Amino acid sequence: MTPHFLEVDDLDPVRLRRILDDAVAWKADPAAIPPALAGRAAAALFQKPSARTRISIEMAVATLGGHPIYVRDEEVNLDVRESVEDVARTMASMCSVIAARVFDHHVLERMVAVVDIPVVNLLSDTAHPCQALADLLTVREHFGDLEGRRIAYVGDGNNVAASLAYAAALSGVELAVASPDGYELDAHVVDRARNLGSAVELLGDPYDAVRGADVVYTDVWTSMGQESERESRLRAFAGWTIDAALMKAASDDAIFMHCLPAHRGEEVAAEVIDGPQSVVWQQAGNRMHSARSLLVDLVGAGR
Repeated sequence: MTPHFLEVDDLDPVRLRRILDDAVAWKADPAAIPPALAGRAAAALFQKPSARTRISIEMAVATLGGHPIYVRDEEVNLDVRESVEDVARTMASMCSVIAARVFDHHVLERMVAVVDIPVVNLLSDTAHPCQALADLLTVREHFGDLEGRRIAYVGDGNNVAASLAYAAALSGVELAVASPDGYELDAHVVDRARNLGSAVELLGDPYDAVRGADVVYTDVWTSMGQESERESRLRAFAGWTIDAALMKAASDDAIFMHCLPAHRGEEVAAEVIDGPQSVVWQQAGNRMHSARSLLVDLVGAGR
């Protein structure tokens, strides 16, 4: 069965640890990076534009000796010019991996159903698993371990929070998610994360979530595609900004994380994201390092 990566729970704890181990090792010693994609191509299809996602996947493929092919949605026009299935079959006839950033998670599932090469979710409406790998890598690098660490996620219970919940479950991390009424993490995500072994908590007060946390994490209040909801979201999230006072409730050595892009003055104060506790640029760079080791896991590379 071809391995795919549509959500973090496509992995198990052993594979996840190995992916993180490889990311740490190859980041420290680039000469040890295997040419796992030498002479091969990876298609990177983007329905939604992105800076970090495009750069990270292209560099991950390139540093494995492969050739990344960036494909914009207007070039294929999924389900208008060609069906999702036909586009996926065409890519699979010439590439060794399909990586896609899409609006609807079902698009990825349709691709998986018709191809025999790995499909990687670069982002969908329900999941952002490559971000979660980079998040775990960043926490591990900073603290030296993951087991028993506490992450407080404050904000919208969105795709980032969902993937983080699964990643926490598979790595022994405690996760507290604090959201305003109506923006909580979906119940099925919570149930799945708890079935995987997570100690995820849902809270209605950001201070309750952050108290004693090793990591304070947030995301934008209005994501791409939600622009029509911006004003209602600003009202709902008023008072939920990560500022210096909230950071003081966390552990003394706590770090601040954000998947970016950030809106200073909304979900995070400039003094926090640009302050000494922020590791957001390390976190952004780790998108490439974690994606590279994920690709090696998916294509086999002798394992």
